[in-house]
Amino acid sequence: MKTDMLQGLNQPTPAAAGYYFPAEFAPHDATWLSWPHKEASWPGKIHAIFPYYAQFVKALAESERVCINVNDNDMKSFALRNLEKAQVNLERVEFYFHATNDAWCRDHGPAFLINPEARQKKVIVDWNYNAWGGKYPPFDLDDNIPTKIAQHYNIPVYYPGIIMEGGAVEFNGKGTVMTSKACLLNPNRNPSLNQQQIEQYLIAYYGVQQVLWVDEGIIGDDTDGHIDDTVRFVNENTVLTVIEDDAENENYGILKGNLQQLQQMRLINGQPLNIIELPMPDTVEYDGQPLPASYANFYISNNAVIVPTFRSKKDDLALQIIQDCFPNRKVIGIDSTEIIWGLGSFHCLSQQEPSV
Repeated sequence: MKTDMLQGLNQPTPAAAGYYFPAEFAPHDATWLSWPHKEASWPGKIHAIFPYYAQFVKALAESERVCINVNDNDMKSFALRNLEKAQVNLERVEFYFHATNDAWCRDHGPAFLINPEARQKKVIVDWNYNAWGGKYPPFDLDDNIPTKIAQHYNIPVYYPGIIMEGGAVEFNGKGTVMTSKACLLNPNRNPSLNQQQIEQYLIAYYGVQQVLWVDEGIIGDDTDGHIDDTVRFVNENTVLTVIEDDAENENYGILKGNLQQLQQMRLINGQPLNIIELPMPDTVEYDGQPLPASYANFYISNNAVIVPTFRSKKDDLALQIIQDCFPNRKVIGIDSTEIIWGLGSFHCLSQQEPSV
C-alpha cells in the first residue's frame, strides 16, 4: 500500500528540495520496462509482438542497462528465450521480480527526479495510477511499481496523491512541461482538480516552472490524448509535432489545431518554439478499429532514437526527419504494426532512469 506520508501540496515536494525531471534526451543510467504478458491488451495476437519487442530491447542494450519487471521465474525464462533469439546483449539486461498487470511502463513506471547538488541525488515520484481513467482493471500491481523500484534502490519516494501518467507529460529539461487538456483535464483522472491546480502539482512534483497545453490527442488513443503521440521535445527549444495531410482524416483538424497552439506558445525565456512537422503514417486498423499509430511515439536512448514504423510509405520520410533532429544519435526504425494493436508503442512501453 502506498503511504500518504508526503501526500499533497501541503507537504515537502521535490521542487522545494531542488529536484527536477530531466529531458529524455539527457543521459540515462537505464531504461525500465515491464515484460508484456496481458493477452487482453493484444487480443488474439500477443504472440506476434515478442520478436519486435526483443528488437527494442536489443537496441536499448547497445548503450544502457535495461531493467525489466517480470512476475515470476517462468516469465523471466520466457523473456530470456525471446531476447536470446534476438541476440540481445544480456550483460546489460537485469530482471526484477516486480509483478505487473500490464506492459505500459511509461505510465506506471517510476518518475525519476534528480538534484546533482543534493546528498541524495535521485528520488522517485510515485503518482497514483488508474489505467487511464479506470478503463482496464485490475491495475493495483502497476500502481505499486515506482515504490518497489525505490525500495530496491533505497531512495526516497514522494506521493502526490493524484492520478498522473508518464505518457501525458513531455519535458525540455529546462523548466517546461508540455501536456494535453484532453488527458489531464479529463474527469476520469482527477475530477476535483481544475487546470490551475493540476499545474501546481506538475510544478511541485516534476520540478518545472512552466506548463504548456495543447487541446487534443489522436484518434484511437485510449489514454484520452497522451502528448507522447503528438508533440515531443528533441532539444530544449525544438519540438516535433505530428500533422495529417489528408483533410478527410479525423486527425486532420485535431492536429492542425494543436499546431496553431504550438505556434502561439513561448518558452520561459520568451522565445517561440522551433516547430518541426512530422507526418502521420497511413491509417493503421485492426478488425476495423483505428489504432493510435504515430511516429512521435519514439524513445530516445543514450545513443539511438528508436522509432515505431508501420509498413507505411511514409516510414522513410519520418525516419529521415527524426534523424535530422538527432545528428549525434542513430535512428532505428522497428516495425510496430503488431505492437500498436495494444494501443501503444515504444515510448509507451518504456521509462528512462536518468544519470546524475
